Amino acid sequence: MGVEAHLGNNIITTSLEKLVNWGRRSSLWPAGFGLACCAIEMLVAASARYDLARFGSEVFRPSPRQADVLIVSGTVTKKMLPAVIRIYEQMAEPKWVIAMGACASSGGIFNTYAVVQGIDQYLPVDVYIPGCPPRPEALIYGIMKLQQKIDNEKLRG
Repeated sequence: MGVEAHLGNNIITTSLEKLVNWGRRSSLWPAGFGLACCAIEMLVAASARYDLARFGSEVFRPSPRQADVLIVSGTVTKKMLPAVIRIYEQMAEPKWVIAMGACASSGGIFNTYAVVQGIDQYLPVDVYIPGCPPRPEALIYGIMKLQQKIDNEKLRG
């Protein structure tokens, strides 16, 4: 009796890189940083109707040290920018950033001296979610795109 007959189809082989990326992808813990109307849509995405829990992202962490995804949702003013950067810097590696809404992505309709014209000038953004404000389905789609990006990442040596 060979090993194949004894174990059958009970063995799965994979690489360590794929296993680690699967774990990271399946348990994203967002630090919700709501600055405007986009924050309401972000919170609604975690409700029972949209069920963000099916992606392992249902709990918005209150501390940046517990989070690995920063969702910047809404208008970032120059006065609020140091707080956003501090939260990003306090997050543990690996960390990702989602710019949710037109204001976080490009300043939106607020082309003024007081509004940051895109958070990507200060933080490395992984996923942009367009809209004013984007619907909860758009945030869920953005998280799915981030999961695809994480699946393709290489482990750092």
